[in-house]
Amino acid sequence: MTCYFPDTPALTERLTREDLTLVLCFCAAWCDTCKEYQPKFEALATQHPETCFIWIDIEDHPELLGDEDVENFPTIAIIQDRDVRFMGTILPHIEHLDRLIAAMQAPGKAQRTELPDDLYALLKGAPR
Repeated sequence: MTCYFPDTPALTERLTREDLTLVLCFCAAWCDTCKEYQPKFEALATQHPETCFIWIDIEDHPELLGDEDVENFPTIAIIQDRDVRFMGTILPHIEHLDRLIAAMQAPGKAQRTELPDDLYALLKGAPR
């Protein structure tokens, strides 16, 4: 099993690792988007065996959200070293989540983009 569910012995055992990255997907059983996304989420989990993928039905486990509100599905949380690195809604295209996970697993490696080299200066309003 590579995708886990709350309150299961398999998840409890997996969570004993200290250096674990968690990818949480908050969804609901009544949501058609979630129904289509779940098999893709589970398939992605097999491609990242070092990461713990957890599927959470927010109606069955609202306590796992704390004070966070889910406004749309899927809502994803990525936790590394017990720190929330990402929390938000993403489009239900699994390749978006795959890219996000890959970017977070490569600390120190910048993603190649076409953003301007002087982005920080531009954001501050400094002249070029």
